[in-house]
Amino acid sequence: MATGTLPTATEILEPSPTALLRRRVFGHAGLIIGTVVLVIIMLMALLAPWISPHDPYDQVLDRKLIPPIWFDSPKVTTEHLLGTDQLGRDYLSRLFWGARISLLIGFSAMLISGLIGTAIGVVAGYFGGRVDMIANFIITTRLSMPVVLVAIAVVSLVGSSLTVVIWVLGLLIWDRFAVVMRSATMQVRSLDFVTAAEATGCSTARIVLTEILPNIMNHLIVVATIEMAHAILLEAALSFLGLGVQPPEPSWGLMVSEAKGMMFFDGWLIAIPGAALFLLVLSINLMGDGVRDVTAPDGRN
Repeated sequence: MATGTLPTATEILEPSPTALLRRRVFGHAGLIIGTVVLVIIMLMALLAPWISPHDPYDQVLDRKLIPPIWFDSPKVTTEHLLGTDQLGRDYLSRLFWGARISLLIGFSAMLISGLIGTAIGVVAGYFGGRVDMIANFIITTRLSMPVVLVAIAVVSLVGSSLTVVIWVLGLLIWDRFAVVMRSATMQVRSLDFVTAAEATGCSTARIVLTEILPNIMNHLIVVATIEMAHAILLEAALSFLGLGVQPPEPSWGLMVSEAKGMMFFDGWLIAIPGAALFLLVLSINLMGDGVRDVTAPDGRN
């Protein structure tokens, strides 16, 4: 008669990897909150052409500075739920379309800087020696340049546009990627599975792509979210100074800049886009930290 081994109590009670991952995801409040808020803002941006009640560029001067619907004012109307700006443009519509610009700049700048910084960091961490010395010199040179001042100088010389802002930010904020990826690669480089891959004759490209990058992905996710939020705030700062996205584009930073002269009289003109920027940056950071914690080997919560 065939006999088999009975499962132990530990094997019976131990959850499956899928169940464990599900428990980590739904048990992480920061990840849930950040993801929900970010998804809402992304839907606002994607559906802006269809959900915007008005054209964000239309100026109706006889309807300027209408307060939001929660104000007790005879000028309040349900036609403009968040009111209108100093040129009579619907603020809710401009908020929807401004989400597109912020997300586009944040994601694009993060992608450009991530490619540059990850490449430098992984190459430096894997090869070491003189390659690492050259990479350290490049990173140190970049760190010696203040991002905001360089961005202001370059944009002032080249000219302000959406494309220029994306490339300037992307080429200036890669240093954190390089530093973190270099350190993480040096740690993974000395592990046994990398040594085994080298001993079996795997190419350098294959080792980097299949052995090193998957094992430093947690670090990459965290840095990517930080730099995406950083790029969004830098764009808002440049737009506030008049050197970023130019009128009449509905950038949130530009909306704050256009309303700074009325902050003591109609403070909601600054509060609304400012709150939108705060929620966007907070949601990106919460989601990045949550993904890092959920996918970490030790299952941090």
